[in-house]
Parts: sequence; C-alpha cells; structure tokens
Amino acid sequence: MSHVPVDRRYAKSHEWARLLPDGRVEIGITDHAQHALGDLVFVEVPEPGRVLGAGEACAVVESVKAASDVYSPIAGTVLESNADLGSSPELINQDCYDKGWMTRLQPASPAALNALLGPEAYAAQLAAEGG
Repeated sequence: MSHVPVDRRYAKSHEWARLLPDGRVEIGITDHAQHALGDLVFVEVPEPGRVLGAGEACAVVESVKAASDVYSPIAGTVLESNADLGSSPELINQDCYDKGWMTRLQPASPAALNALLGPEAYAAQLAAEGG
C-alpha cells in the first residue's frame, strides 16, 4: 500500500498539494505515482513566473520505463521549482513528499485545495485501483 500523508490534498491523477505556512502551495507526485514510474532519470519542472491552470500539464518525469506529464492540481503562479531535481531526479523516488517536491505556487484561490481529495478519499481511490 502506498504511503498517503494526512497533511496534504490529492489529485485523482496522483499529484499532491500541501499548503505551506506562508500561503504558498507545494506540489509533487505521490508515492503511488513514483512507484508506478520506477527509477526516475530526468525531471523537467516549470519556470518561475509561469501561470498554471488546474489540471494543466506543468512538468515531465522520465523513468527507465516511460515519460509522463505531471499536472498542476490547482491553478496558480509558479514561485519556485526544485532545482535539485535537475541533477538528482532520484530524490522523487527516495522522498517524494519532502525532498522530492517539484514546485511551489502562489495559488489563484486558497480555497482551491478544498476541491482536491483528502487523504482518506485518495487512499480509497488507490484501494479501488488496486494500489
């Protein structure tokens, strides 16, 4: 069973979002997603200043198996991306919920997180998918 931290919200497409104390939202891919992808060899994250819509492809992760788009779980403006992923994409495999975060956004609407799945609902989705 995949690890599902209770301090974040989840998109059905297996991205997570965490509200930071300063109002920014940190996003990344879930434990389930990184396991499904396998060993990551390349990560492309969005540039600061880019405005993202909810559900918009914003990053690319490439593994030994395939390349996959990562979708922004909420709308917002990219403030910062995790530069460490350029030289160490394996951080996502090692610690997808902390060191493997992908980008930090200024949310277009702080209430947008409420539209995402809570940890219990996401865990139920994983169980229904057999993961």
